[in-house]
Amino acid sequence: MPSFKIDTSTAVVFVATAPEPKMVNKKTGERAVDRETNASLSTVGLLVSDEGEGNLYQVTVPETGLPEGLAPGMPVKVIGLKARDWENEFNGQKRHGISFRAVAITPAA
Repeated sequence: MPSFKIDTSTAVVFVATAPEPKMVNKKTGERAVDRETNASLSTVGLLVSDEGEGNLYQVTVPETGLPEGLAPGMPVKVIGLKARDWENEFNGQKRHGISFRAVAITPAA
């Protein structure tokens, strides 16, 4: 499915929730891995405020793109943020949504 770039150049972005490992299977503890770089993936909650509107996004980022010490309330910059719609069927129920992915998150200067 196609992905779409999200321009955050005029936005104010804060960490809402600290990075947590993204799991493929919580029962077995299997971590999600980036298919291109083979890096483990994590999910970070980000509050993105732009043009008078704020939104909370759960963003997947490779471990290689996360600096140490990211904590809630910290202002950050998001590099390479993209959105992609998804759809799947599980136990006979169709589900759909939008996933967010970034190349890296860095502390705001």
